Amino acid sequence: MQIYTVSFFGHRRINDWQTAENRLFRQISDLIKTKEYVEFLVGRNGDFDQMAASAVRSAKRELDYGNSELVYVAEKQPKNIAELEQYYDRVEVCSEAANAHFKAAIQIRNKAMVERSDMVICCIEHNSGGAYSAVKYAIKLGKKVVNVAEDQE
Repeated sequence: MQIYTVSFFGHRRINDWQTAENRLFRQISDLIKTKEYVEFLVGRNGDFDQMAASAVRSAKRELDYGNSELVYVAEKQPKNIAELEQYYDRVEVCSEAANAHFKAAIQIRNKAMVERSDMVICCIEHNSGGAYSAVKYAIKLGKKVVNVAEDQE
């Protein structure tokens, strides 16, 4: 089976969240319809991460293809794992970030997610922050990047 891996990165706060959410849902739906199996990787560090997780769940429910999973990638072992496992298809801890200093752990986790991904879907509205750094790294590695904050038409 060919697994296509997608990571999500975006700013903690989103200005035009309705437009971003619509574009995000379209991208996710297209991937589910066109790929054999899609692994969606997401953190839990702000508005965009929550939006991405919700959009994946909605698209999976609406399309009912059974060819994708939503994976929460934590930077350390979460305390509420049972609750998280009810929302996400899988919860995993990024081994590279698990023992890192808390100030560096999210960046290390993001880097590992990018390296694992075929595609990055982001919502980048300004050139600063951790999400911006992750997307810059994805571009450097030659990953396909789609920014739902920009018009793709």
